[in-house]
Amino acid sequence: MRENEIVIKFPDGNEKNYIKGVSLEEVAHSISPSLKKKSVGGSVNGTLYDLTRSINENAEIELYDLHSSNGIEIMRHTTAHVLAQAVKRLYGNIHLGIGPIIENGFYYDFDLDNSITMNDLEKIEKEMNKIISENLEIKREEISRDEAKKIFAYDPLKLELLEDIPSGDNITIYRQGEFVDLCRGSHLPATRFIKAFKLTHVSGAYWRGNSDNKVLQRIYGVAFASQAELNEYFHFVEEAKRRDHRKLGNELELFMFSEEAPGMPFYLANGQIIRNELETFLRKLQFSSDYKEVRTPTMMNKQMWENSGHWDHYKENMYFSKVDEQNFALKPMNCPGHMLIFKDKLHSYRDLPIRMAEFGQVHRHEFSGALNGMLRVRTFCQDDAHIFVTPGQIEDEITSALKLIDYVYSIFGFKYEIELSTRPDDYMGDEALWDKAENALQTVLNKLNYEYKINEGDGAFYGPKIDIHIKDALKRSHQCATVQLDFQMPEKFDLTYIDEHNKKVRPVVIHRAVFGSLDRFLGILIEHFGGAFPLWLAPVQVKVIAVSNDVHKQYAEEITKQLKQEEIRVELDLRDEKLGYKIREAQLKKIPYIIVVGDNELHNQSVHVRKYGQESSEEVKLEEFLSNIKKSIQNKSLS
Repeated sequence: MRENEIVIKFPDGNEKNYIKGVSLEEVAHSISPSLKKKSVGGSVNGTLYDLTRSINENAEIELYDLHSSNGIEIMRHTTAHVLAQAVKRLYGNIHLGIGPIIENGFYYDFDLDNSITMNDLEKIEKEMNKIISENLEIKREEISRDEAKKIFAYDPLKLELLEDIPSGDNITIYRQGEFVDLCRGSHLPATRFIKAFKLTHVSGAYWRGNSDNKVLQRIYGVAFASQAELNEYFHFVEEAKRRDHRKLGNELELFMFSEEAPGMPFYLANGQIIRNELETFLRKLQFSSDYKEVRTPTMMNKQMWENSGHWDHYKENMYFSKVDEQNFALKPMNCPGHMLIFKDKLHSYRDLPIRMAEFGQVHRHEFSGALNGMLRVRTFCQDDAHIFVTPGQIEDEITSALKLIDYVYSIFGFKYEIELSTRPDDYMGDEALWDKAENALQTVLNKLNYEYKINEGDGAFYGPKIDIHIKDALKRSHQCATVQLDFQMPEKFDLTYIDEHNKKVRPVVIHRAVFGSLDRFLGILIEHFGGAFPLWLAPVQVKVIAVSNDVHKQYAEEITKQLKQEEIRVELDLRDEKLGYKIREAQLKKIPYIIVVGDNELHNQSVHVRKYGQESSEEVKLEEFLSNIKKSIQNKSLS
């Protein structure tokens, strides 16, 4: 290799020599003109690079197009700069804050005299499109600190950012046309590469997130690689609004919140029915798998929480009380109570595994700004189980727990992804035990042929865990189920059992949750099904409506009585309202089946049935309808 050459290594492992100072753009062109045409950026030795930036040492590179996650992020960052340029053109001498990328888009903060409203966004978009059509070249420059101070002398916000750049770091600016900004990058080669964007809203934001600083005006936007993807995003947003569990929870009378208990849900009758069904479903599965259900106190003393390790890791999120000069705390999780139950009795290895389950109410303090309906609350019911095992039983019990989770999620039609979360920085216990625990979880996942990814450092403080992320109908991810392996709690609580050699030894604890938080799971279900629950979960499964109360009331009452005797959740509507009004109201309540009885049904001893979501209806014998609906409930059918 000549002295002025460097070696470029590609993602497929191939290597090629290039002249020192070559750019990613030139590398792409050397492979194929089409690759150069679609590339918008890349990485060099793991650092994002602009296409035109020189490479001066041996490097591993990647090239990104707009259909890669890195490529679209580069485009969104550039769109933020185009937004700033457009605002500067329209409003003159303004001060510029920061313009980072966020999920699906970007924002930029401005300090200007004019008050920007939603009505101004169309004008700003028009100017942005003009900048894009000008196809301005975007250039990266490394400059001295003194040069940067001269360039941004007019802007105290940029000067403040400049002061925070460490003295040894490079200072980089980006130019596009008359616009220049202090920025690390990276950016698109030119403005024409921006494909589809939309400004969405305006808000106020404290400069640098500090309430002691002045409030700037923040403009948000979204950007995608194509107009079709942008349209799909807004369709998703509208669908998410329609499915919002807070909106549907109110309309379907499932739950409520009150200022007297902020962040703590009140279950209304309809919501309690669904919660009861979820508990009964899992309770039966646990019973058939030899779990023993227990109940532990909501409040225990401070010494116990210190002993368990929760005090050091959770005290900022716990609620406290003082009784008889003792400090107590409401439990943020159920596991310490289960440790105390195990410890209360001497166990033999023949007793293990001991599977202990609880639908336990826990309390965790969340900041008011973080509360989000049922998805983020301050008290919730956790379907905890703790399985006390010998070392030789670990793999079998983790396997059984994962199979139980898989079955439960299949009932709701959930697809899921798996993460193995490893030792965090604030871990408790011996590193060798952690390695052993992580290897055990990994072995089970491999034996089950599950695909999974490693989530470094995100384990619980007492042990590594397998986290299950379900995908809802809108393909959003929610972490619910978890399986955690714990060698630390048995040590903390001095738990023992008598082994086959008549010696006291430590058990291992497997923490397991299926729904996770029942409250959060309900919120997810509401949005997943759009409030139209499967028949077995629906608070009201059948609505019975008489065409004429004078003529058909008695027959409607007989049908209702028969359905109740079969334990079907049924409501009879005998209000003095028009038939069409009562049918539409039942549909708005998303009741799975509406039965209408009139002259034909009375004469034929039949029912006229309309299923939710279907335009057509049919007349069937009551016995046939009952048989079908009972079968659907028993099978927990989704349709």
